Amino acid sequence: MNYESVRLEKGMYGVPGKSFTQVLEGMDPSRDYAGTPLEGLDAYQRQLKRFDIHVGGPCSDKIEKFFATGDSAALFPEYLSRAVRQGMEQANLLPSLVAATTQIDSMDYRTIESSPSEEDRALKPVAEGAQLPQTSVKIKSQLVHLNKRGRMLTASYEALRFQRLDLFTVTLRQIGSAIARSQLSDAIGVLLSGDDGSMPAETIPAAGAVPAYSDLISLWSSLSPYTLNTLVASTSAMKDLLSISEFKDAAAGLNFQGTGKLISPLGAKLLHTPQMGPGKIIGLDKTCALEMVQAGGITTDSDRLIDRQLERTAISVTAGFARLFDGAVRALTYRDKT
Repeated sequence: MNYESVRLEKGMYGVPGKSFTQVLEGMDPSRDYAGTPLEGLDAYQRQLKRFDIHVGGPCSDKIEKFFATGDSAALFPEYLSRAVRQGMEQANLLPSLVAATTQIDSMDYRTIESSPSEEDRALKPVAEGAQLPQTSVKIKSQLVHLNKRGRMLTASYEALRFQRLDLFTVTLRQIGSAIARSQLSDAIGVLLSGDDGSMPAETIPAAGAVPAYSDLISLWSSLSPYTLNTLVASTSAMKDLLSISEFKDAAAGLNFQGTGKLISPLGAKLLHTPQMGPGKIIGLDKTCALEMVQAGGITTDSDRLIDRQLERTAISVTAGFARLFDGAVRALTYRDKT
């Protein structure tokens, strides 16, 4: 089917287990455009081209362009979702924390857990004919707590119809950034306190009022046999870390001043998280510490968007987090000066 003859309707947003773009791809597969000028565009982008809608740049169209026809109006909720997703991706630190992401289609989910002992991890030689040691994997008793995060758009179509899409996209990206920051706070809470808030991460107390290089060495060694590859710190903790003499050598300073990349203590990636409380630095093995659970993607009230042209429209994301291997997370604590 040619992309110019696809019939668009709001019912395409209600297909279970599929996004609007996935439904479009089923009707107009991108593989059919290999070797053509449209190669590299997905099904949604081809529909924007069909209706000559430019959503970015100084020559972007006005919002009213989406509502010129019934078919083109069906593209508007997906535009909102994509703009919010862009904002989430720009401000998202979760890929540096999450070991696995699970998509679910319900509000109830239990993850797995495994707590091997030191003897289990050693994997000692097994005599001929003897039974191999076992690793027990079971379902956790508590559900993963999912939080719904989002914003309500209250502007009317009449108030926005002459605004450029490029400008409106900036607002939507800020909504996405706020959602990403809230999800990061949820992830930090689970790392520090466990899935249900009753399993705090093991703490390593600093020797003094501020963290020292020796404290980071203790944090690094306490994670064994896991690898310390990620450090999470608040603004005040970042200042304390970057003031440690071992991280103030000339080469590290030039790299920070020239590229903006933060110094990496002990080879770990250093993440600045202003929403984290003072007096703590989280050290973890990113490969096995945290699971992210998502109940669908970005949700918009597509009926209201298409039929009533904005008014009050909810944009939301539902997600939660679960700690996988408790031993893969440690918290360095100290008496914050502030």
